[in-house]
Amino acid sequence: MRFNAELFLQNAAKLQKEITEKQIERFDKLAGMLIDKNKVLNLTAITDPDGIAVKHFADSVSVTAAADIKAGIKVIDIGTGAGFPGIPLLIMSPDINLTLLDSTNKKLNYVNDAVNALGLKARVVHGRAEEIAAKHSEREQYDYAVSRAVASLGTLCEYCLPFVKVGGKFIAMKSEKTEEEVTAAANAIKTLGGELELIKDIELTDGATRKLVIIKKVAPTPAKYPRPFAQIAKQPL
Repeated sequence: MRFNAELFLQNAAKLQKEITEKQIERFDKLAGMLIDKNKVLNLTAITDPDGIAVKHFADSVSVTAAADIKAGIKVIDIGTGAGFPGIPLLIMSPDINLTLLDSTNKKLNYVNDAVNALGLKARVVHGRAEEIAAKHSEREQYDYAVSRAVASLGTLCEYCLPFVKVGGKFIAMKSEKTEEEVTAAANAIKTLGGELELIKDIELTDGATRKLVIIKKVAPTPAKYPRPFAQIAKQPL
């Protein structure tokens, strides 16, 4: 095993998720691909068996504590990087309609190879979130947008909420000082058609602080959002 399967199972139990032998095989294969590819491409600083089990796999699966990830649901992972949380969610629920979005093509090539090697199907899209979200074919098309990208919550909302259909949800994977971020992002959430539903605490075996910020889409996002990257960076909502 290229990851600590026992530790992963302990965390899955904390999340009240049952894991099949086939899923363990796929997680192990994914761990091997991640470790091997990381030797030539900087995907992650976490490559030890325990870290992969908890900080990548269990952390990704924790999204299911806030989302009804089931067959046919349309999910977009924005800023997927090395495929987290998207690929673990796909391993857990192979029949979801998953889109993996990132602006770094080299990482997406690996992500695409990984999905194919696992015998799974996902749509892989290269581009900047603010540009892809402006397309009619992508805008307000998803039941869930998820992201564990490193950005302030207000900024993430402008990137992610335009993808979510009214009645759907954006789930931001955050850590410390989340309540402060939520307060700071209140105007952005409202302006973009969102409403804070819940901040859910997640407890895994490494003791790190994890929170899922769940934002429900209650109204369409105004057409002028998302703005170009320079405007988002210069003048956050």
